[in-house]
Amino acid sequence: MGITSIATKPVRVAVASLAGLGIAGGVAVAADAATGTIKTSGANLTVRKGPGTGYAAVGTIAKGTRVTISCQTTGSTVRGTYGTSNIWDKIGTGRFVSDAYVYTGSDGRVAPKCGSSGGSTGSTTPSGIIGNDYPYSDQTSGVDPWNFYKGQCTSFAAWRARSVKHVSFTNSYKGQHWGNANHWDDAARAAGVTTSSRPHVGDIAQSDAGSYGHVAYVAKVNADGSFVVEEYNWASPEHYGTRTTTVGGAHGQFDTFIRF
Repeated sequence: MGITSIATKPVRVAVASLAGLGIAGGVAVAADAATGTIKTSGANLTVRKGPGTGYAAVGTIAKGTRVTISCQTTGSTVRGTYGTSNIWDKIGTGRFVSDAYVYTGSDGRVAPKCGSSGGSTGSTTPSGIIGNDYPYSDQTSGVDPWNFYKGQCTSFAAWRARSVKHVSFTNSYKGQHWGNANHWDDAARAAGVTTSSRPHVGDIAQSDAGSYGHVAYVAKVNADGSFVVEEYNWASPEHYGTRTTTVGGAHGQFDTFIRF
C-alpha cells in the first residue's frame, strides 16, 4: 500500500510566542482571533482549501489585503516574505494561506489552534493531526523524488519523515533498499534506525500484514494506548485518511514503530 524573496526575519514555527498572546495561569494563550496583512513581492497569494501546498487552490488574494485569522494550524513548510513557516492561517471556510506571507506582528501564533475553542478546521479533527499536506495528493501514478510510487503509503510516510522529522529519507536511505512497507522494519534495523514496539508521536508505524504491508505516521498517542495515524492508500485507494488504531499484528494494526 502502499517564493519568493526570503527575508532575514526569524523562522516562524508552530510554537507559542508571548507577543500577541495573553497569559493565563502562567501559560501563553492565543487571543480569540487576529488580523493580518498579506505581504508578497507583488503577485497575488494563492489561497488553499487546507493547510498545505498539496491542497487545491480555491482563489487568490492581493498584496496589502487585510484578513481576519479565525485560527491557525500547522501544515507544509513554506518560504515566503517573512522567512520559513509551517503555520497556516484560516481566513474563511475552506480557505487557508501560509503565515509566511502574512504580517501579524508576531513570529508565533496569534489566533487559536484550529480544532480548539475559538476556531476549527472541523470539530472532529483530532489534536496532533497535521492534515493532507502531501505534495502529490492529486497524483496516482509515477515516482516521487524519494523513489516511491506516488499515492502509496510508503510515499506519504517518506514525506512525513522528510517534512516533520527533517530526515533526508529516500528509498535508499543509509544504504538500504526500503521498498514495500513490509520491508521497512527490516531496513530500519539494518540501517541502525531505532525501532520500538510502542508508538510515540512522530514515529512511522509499520505492519507486515497483507501482501505489501503498510506504513503510516503517528500523529497522537492516547492515554489508553491507542493512537491516531495519518496515512495514504488505506480506507480509500491512493487517498489521505486518519484513524485510531492499536498495537498488534492483525489487519489494520501496527506492531513496529520506526523512530527517525
